[in-house]
Amino acid sequence: MTHRSSLPALRTAPRGVPGGIDLAARYAAELAQLGPYFAVSIHPPGQPLPASWRPLSTLLDSPDDLQQRIAEVRAALAADRPPDAVEFRVAASVTHLGVAARLISPVLGTAILLGRVPRTDPAEVHWQSVLGGPLPLSLPAPALTGYGGQPGAGQLASELRQSLLNGPVRTLTRVTAAMSVSPMVLQGNIASAVYAAASMIATARPGLATRAATIRNALLNAPELAGTWTSTPAGFRRRSCCLIYRAAPAAPSAVCGDCILSPASPPRPPG
Repeated sequence: MTHRSSLPALRTAPRGVPGGIDLAARYAAELAQLGPYFAVSIHPPGQPLPASWRPLSTLLDSPDDLQQRIAEVRAALAADRPPDAVEFRVAASVTHLGVAARLISPVLGTAILLGRVPRTDPAEVHWQSVLGGPLPLSLPAPALTGYGGQPGAGQLASELRQSLLNGPVRTLTRVTAAMSVSPMVLQGNIASAVYAAASMIATARPGLATRAATIRNALLNAPELAGTWTSTPAGFRRRSCCLIYRAAPAAPSAVCGDCILSPASPPRPPG
C-alpha cells in the first residue's frame, strides 16, 4: 500500500489570489511531468478565454461540433488520400479514444498525484480544435486547488467513477455511439485509456505505482467497464479494437499493443 507520506500535503487556494491561479499552475506543472496527455492549461474562473478556446460542453452536447472534429481526424488519417478512404466509424472511434484519453488522464492523474478528484464541469473546461498531439484542455483554477483532505484509494475510485466515467466520458460515448459506432468499441476505448493513463503515472512516479494500480483496477472492474477487457498471462488486453488499423488496410500490423487483434504482448498485467 502506498503511504500517505508519498502524497503532497494538499493546500487550499491562498487568500486574495483569484481562483488560486499560482497554486493551480504549480499543480498543473506537476501533472505535465506525468506526460503530455496529463498537461492542462489553467484559466481564472468566470473570465472569458480567447475565441480559440471553446467550452467542452460544445463538443459533448453538439453532434455538429463532434462531427466536425471527426471529419478533421478522418482527413488527417487519410493523409494524401481522399477523406472517404477512411471509414467514418474508424475516424469516430479514433476521435473518441483521443478525447476520452484527454478527459481521463488529467483527472486520474490529479486523483493519484494530489489525492483529490477535480471538478470538470463541461461548461467550465475548455478545449481547442488542434490536430496533432493531445487535445489542448484548459481547466478553471479551482478544479485543481479545491479542498484539503486525503481520501483513500477506494473513495477516489468511487468519485472518479461517478464524476468521470458517468460524467463527461459517458456523454461523449453516448453522442459517438449515436453515430453508428459500436458501444463495445467505445467502452473498450475507455478501458484502454484508463489502463494507459495509470501505466504512464506508474512509470513517471514509481512511488505511486501501487496507488495507481489500485484505482485503475477499481475502475476497470466497475460495471461500466467490466467485460471490456481481459487479463492474460502477458497483461491487459481489451476485448475490442479501436479500428485504427482499418485506416491503413495495407498494413495489418498497425494495431495497438493492447488490442484484441495484436500478437504482441502488453507490457504489464493489471493487479
